[in-house]
Parts: sequence; structure tokens; C-alpha cells
Amino acid sequence: MVIWRSWQSLKPPIWETPAAASRGSGGLIRKDTFFALCALAAFGLGGGAVRAETLAKETPAAEVLTIVALGDSLTAGYQLPPEEAFPAQLEAALRARGHQVAVVNAGVSGDTTSGGLARLDWSVGADSDAVIVALGGNDALRGLPPATTRSNLEQIVGALRARGLPVLLAGIKAPRNLGDEYADAFDAVFPAVAEAQGALLYPFFLDGVPISPETVQADGIHPTGAGVGLMVKGILPSVEELISRARASGG
Repeated sequence: MVIWRSWQSLKPPIWETPAAASRGSGGLIRKDTFFALCALAAFGLGGGAVRAETLAKETPAAEVLTIVALGDSLTAGYQLPPEEAFPAQLEAALRARGHQVAVVNAGVSGDTTSGGLARLDWSVGADSDAVIVALGGNDALRGLPPATTRSNLEQIVGALRARGLPVLLAGIKAPRNLGDEYADAFDAVFPAVAEAQGALLYPFFLDGVPISPETVQADGIHPTGAGVGLMVKGILPSVEELISRARASGG
């Protein structure tokens, strides 16, 4: 059993309650929690920038590839130390395999595809060489129209591709209690966008993460550091293909 089993049993209204918001569950949140999460996200972004600067000093600039991870709490590393968040663990895994990369944390807890589109220009800087887009989970949890999610993702990926940046789109699956019709329509968004925009696709960002105290936090949604490690293990081959595309394009 993987974390998807827990994800599919969730009901959107839970994200509107103060208790759920205080847990940082990734849906609608109170203003005080929102500003706190923004501060944490800003710290994460800064941490990514520091890593990139450090790597640039250690390695010739022409060899360091900057990958931006644009996402929500699953990317930001909700309730995890910076070194256990997805971008940091991904960077470590890639460097262990000989890739000279810096992975920037551009995750914001609670973000939707609309939020990602609104902050795209300043989240993905001019020095970026490739982008992992991992947005959509909060759209599904709020029951937003799949057509809206698709439009936002097409604009995000399309804008990045227009800049010459290769993109890896990490998909998410809708909770099944929203009904088969909604779930089928939502799940189909990610492969459709990837195909239309010429992006790489990783079908399910949380694939292979089992439900256990070691891999999933008490909220039943967000992975622990060990859970993030499994996410990294699963997506690693796709990221290496992203790196190959970036190198081929001159990144």
C-alpha cells in the first residue's frame, strides 16, 4: 500500500477547517498559517540559491546545471529540515551519480496551479537550465475543474518551453471520493499537457511511498524524510533524462 491509498480517501472539506490548516495539509489555510508557510517557503528558496552559489564556486560555472523544482508542500518539504526536502535530497542523489547540478527549492505549501502560474517568472530565474513542475495536488483536493488545472499547467509548461527550458511534469492523482468522472478527467490532465507541450512526464509524484510512520507524517499526506527519499528514488531516472535534454540544449 502506498500513500496514494490515503490520498484517495480524503474529502475536500477537510482543507477548509482551521485544524487541518494548522497541520499544513496543503489546501485552504488561515491567514496566520499562510504567512508562516510563505516565510518557510522563502527560506527554502533562499537555501536553494545558497546551494547553487556554493556549487558554482566548487565547479566551473559552465558545468553546473541549475534545476528548479516548482511545486507545493510536497516540494517545499513541509515540516522537514531543509536537507530532507525533495530538492535537497534530489540534488544529493544526482551528485552522487556524478551530475554537477544545483536543485533550487521553489515549492510553496498550499500552492495551486494558479498560484504557480502567478509566480512563475520570479520562481524560475534567468539562470535556470531545467524545471520540474510538481503542481496540481491542491487543485484536486479543492475539487477545482480539471479544465482549469490543464489550462494553468499548459501555460506554465508552455512559457518554460518558450524560454528553451526542458520540463519534467510530475503528475498527481485525484481523490477517488470525488467520483470516477472527475478523477478520470483530472488524472488525464498531466499526460495530455506533457504530450502537447513536449515535456517529460513522471505519472505520479508520490508513487512507491508506503503508508507507515517511517515514510508518512502523522497527517497521512506529507512524506517524512525517508518518504521523500523514496520519491527521489522513483523519479531519478526521469530527472536524469531531463538533465540529458538540458545538456543537449546547451544548459
